[in-house]
Formats: sequence, structure tokens, C-alpha cells
Amino acid sequence: MIPLFDLTRQYSQLRNEILETVDEVLSGGQVILGPWVEKFERELSEYLGVNHSIGVANGSDALVIALRSFGIEKGEKIVTTPYTFFATASCIVRNGGVPVFVDVDPDTYNIDLNQVEKIIKSERIRVIIPVHLFGQTVDFDNLCFLKEKYGVKILEDAAQSIGSEGKIGDRVQKSGTFGDIGVFSFFPTKNLGAYGDAGAIVTNDDELAEQSRSLRQHGSKKKYFHETVGYNSRLDALHAAILSVKLRYLDQWIKRRIEIAKLYQSLFEEYNLPLKYPKIQDKGYRYHVFHQYVVEFRDNSERELARKHLNESKIGTSIYYPLPLHLQKCFEEYGYEEGSLPISERLSKTTLALPIFPELTDDEIEQVVNKIREVF
Repeated sequence: MIPLFDLTRQYSQLRNEILETVDEVLSGGQVILGPWVEKFERELSEYLGVNHSIGVANGSDALVIALRSFGIEKGEKIVTTPYTFFATASCIVRNGGVPVFVDVDPDTYNIDLNQVEKIIKSERIRVIIPVHLFGQTVDFDNLCFLKEKYGVKILEDAAQSIGSEGKIGDRVQKSGTFGDIGVFSFFPTKNLGAYGDAGAIVTNDDELAEQSRSLRQHGSKKKYFHETVGYNSRLDALHAAILSVKLRYLDQWIKRRIEIAKLYQSLFEEYNLPLKYPKIQDKGYRYHVFHQYVVEFRDNSERELARKHLNESKIGTSIYYPLPLHLQKCFEEYGYEEGSLPISERLSKTTLALPIFPELTDDEIEQVVNKIREVF
């Protein structure tokens, strides 16, 4: 069996380090916030190059809290992509806002910033939530242009892209650090994953950081004194300690993910398969960290045939995402219909995620590609 993702292989390599760390945390008796969370927050800030990191219970809470820190008004329209995980849009509704969905670029699958500008010109938009989908950074230069020209706030959904980089002029910086505020998920399958739900909010803005810290703990800056009604969304000390161990290996794991993506590409090119797959470019910085490796078939029937054949061959696959957010039943009140965002709708029917994780072997990658060859 070749799984889509295998957490056990990584654990077998880190087992001693992780168990020693867990024992140290439990022996110390401080398991809610405290020094282990503070340690990871400092290390994350240093890795990303930001002033503040705030650990929270999960990536979905990170989005809700980060957006709320902007002071969203009821009914306020917020732009985002429909081709992403549900939490990107649900955080808008949970804050009383209205999601405005903009279709994606057909090559990167990230939000089409040219269409975003058209929306900003015609609607009163104060906040944009771009997603660095599958680990590929959104175009920072164009985001910077929109931010400066229209004065919009940027909440970066970097849940899938920790360690990826973008460029503003000649300056390279990591995803999640360009906007006013950024969020990360440490769900177990992420490039940096905990052993359960975990997340973080990052920012260089002192006020947004203070609000986020308060909101994660019932709206309290001082224990038992509450200025607002917040959330119970604290990063567990055990998760924080384990993430500190794993953070030391993150760049090494990202390097291997990129190597795997390059091998996939070389094999697809060698066999001249009629697939659309990520074309890796030498930009001089790490613009894609391949949280997922997603290929695109010519139509739905071809995709389903390939998925069936791979699954029968005990090769893991997944579909991200089978129904775009603008067509989800819970968002039907916003008036989107099938055909309104055609690229996202097409991708939901034609894309397929293939196995990718740092411990995947070259031989396993060749087996995956050979099974796809059999389909054609």
C-alpha cells in the first residue's frame, strides 16, 4: 500500500525525541499555555520573521479570531476564494460577514487577483482572505498593489503553506507574514503537524496580537476579568512541545517534498502523459512547498477512472475539493449558481491529489506514475 500521507513513518524517526519531550512536559505539570507554548511561539516567530505568534486550538479558530481582530461589522463583505477548505469562508459568516467568492487562476489554483480588483472597484471591500493553496504562495507583488492602492486589509490563510516564500520587489519573505495578519494550521497532515488539532496566528501588529491573545482565552487579558466574550482556544502545551521538535526538521522535509514533486514532473514528462501538473520553476526562492501534489485530468470521467484504478492498486488519493464553497448548501443564500465560477467548478471535477510526504520513496513515486500510465 502507498498511502496519500503516512504519519507513522515520520513518528518512527522522531519517536525518541518526541517521547522525551512529552515526558518532560508531563513531569513539569504545566499543560495549559505556560513555558512550552511560549517557547514554540518564540521559535515560530523567529522562523517566520514576525514579531508575534499566538498559539490557538486549531486553524479554524485562528481564522475566526484573526478576522474578528479587524473589528468586522455585521453584513460586511469579505473577498475570498471558493476553491479552499470550508473554514476559510465559514470564519466570515461566524463573524457576521458576507463571503464574496472570486474564481481562481487556472494555473496556480490561487485566487485570481485581477478579478479581486474588479470586485474592489465595484463593492465596498475592506478585507481580502487569500489562500496559499496546496502550499503555493499567492502573488505577493499583486497583493501589495491592491493593499496600497485600495487600503484593504489582508488576512493570509497560510494553513497549507508554512515555509513557502513570496517576493515583494527584491525582498523575499515567508507566506503568512505579508498581510496584516496570517494564520496557520498544524493539523496532523500539514507539513508541520501536531498529533491533534492546533493552529497559530502571526502578525507584526502589536494591537492585533494583543486582541488575538485576549480572544483565545475568553476575551481576558487578566485572569477572571473579561473585556469581551472570546473563545476557549488555547494551544495545548503538549502540542506546542512536539511542534518545537518538528520545527527543527521542517526545512529538511520541505526540501524532500520539492524533490518528490520534481520526480513526479520528470516522469510525467518522460512518458508524455496528458495531465496537467505543477510545473516547477527556478525562481530563486521557495514559492511552493507541496502540502498537496495535485494533478488535473482532461475531464471528470478520466479523473474517476484514474482514481478507481489507483485505489484498487492500494494507492491513496483524495479530491480537494469535490464541491466549491459557493455551491455549498449552507451558503446558498448568497445567490451563487452553478456556472458562476467556472474554473473552480471544473477543478472540483478534474483534479486529484497524489501521495506526497517526506518519507515517500522514489520507488513508490514510480509505482504511482506507472499506475497512472496504465489508465491511459
